[in-house]
Order: sequence, then structure tokens, then C-alpha cells
Amino acid sequence: MKQSILPVLTCLALLGQPVSDGPSFSPAGELMLPKDYRQWVFVTSGLGMTYGPAAQANTSDPSFDNVFVNPSSYRAFLETGHWPDRTMFVLEVRHSAGKGSINQGGHYQTEIAAIEAAVKDESRFPQKWAYFGFGRGEKAEPFPANSVCNSCHRQNAAVETTFVQFYPELLEVAKRKGTLNAGFPNSH
Repeated sequence: MKQSILPVLTCLALLGQPVSDGPSFSPAGELMLPKDYRQWVFVTSGLGMTYGPAAQANTSDPSFDNVFVNPSSYRAFLETGHWPDRTMFVLEVRHSAGKGSINQGGHYQTEIAAIEAAVKDESRFPQKWAYFGFGRGEKAEPFPANSVCNSCHRQNAAVETTFVQFYPELLEVAKRKGTLNAGFPNSH
């Protein structure tokens, strides 16, 4: 009887311990794609967004961008207006279709085109934030610190290096908490 109770008590003790929902890395330092990111907090979706000239956008079949953030970081942002260390965003890029089944207008999401991520890890990255492109894989190396992603986020982000300006609910939090980057519209 005592032998059968011990594994159950061990499991119950482990369940009470907090589990990190932030980023995890392979022994080689590659970021691992969280299998459960779709259960994270959904912060926004964009359709056909482009950071380059509008003429480069695919207007006939625009991509959907779905953004998820790990739950503990989301809760911390709501409290402080800042992203804590070990924050992780996952950007899921999906193709779109315009006609299918009963849909006769507009667009809906189809298969995954690519997955990207942003991670705040102050001990791992000198610039604090790093950006990753998984493509369709399960692990990724960070883009170089001087990459276009890093530069664009440093120059255009509303809070730290994150595009909170595209997350309506969180933009309001940042405004209330006064955490918008200096020079960002409405930052004063």
C-alpha cells in the first residue's frame, strides 16, 4: 500500500510547483518552439500587414499574423506596463483564402506559412530582446543583433522593442502606466 501511494504523492507535489511558461532553449542555444503556444494569450491578429512599401503587399491573398504571448508575461504587463525578463511572443503567419465552403467575400485563415518569435532574456542577449524565424521548424537560432528585425523594433516599437501599438488592449495599458517609449505618439 505504501509503495502505491508514494508515486501519487510525488505527482501531487510536482503539480504544486510553478512551471515556467517562458522560452526554453536547446543545449546548443536554439530557441524551442513551444508546442502549446496556441493556448497562450492571444493579443492580436493582422491581415495583409507589411512594414515595407504598400506596393509589395499581396492584396489578393493577404497573410494573417496571429500574435500570442506567454501568460505570465501578459499578467505582468497588465500590472506594470513592462515586459518581464523571459517574455516570449510567437507570431504565427498564416495564408488566407477568399472563397471556400460557404464564404463568398472576405478572407479566412488557412495553413501556416511561417512562425517567428521574440524573446526577452537579459542574461542571454546583450540587447535584451532577440528575434527568431522558425519557418516551419521546431527550433531556431536568433537573428544577429544588427538584423533588420532588431533595428526596426528598436526604432518603431511602442513599448521596449515590442509593437504594442498593434495590440489595442495592451496599448491602453501602456498609456495608463506611462510606459510608452519616448518619442512614440502619445508617450507624454
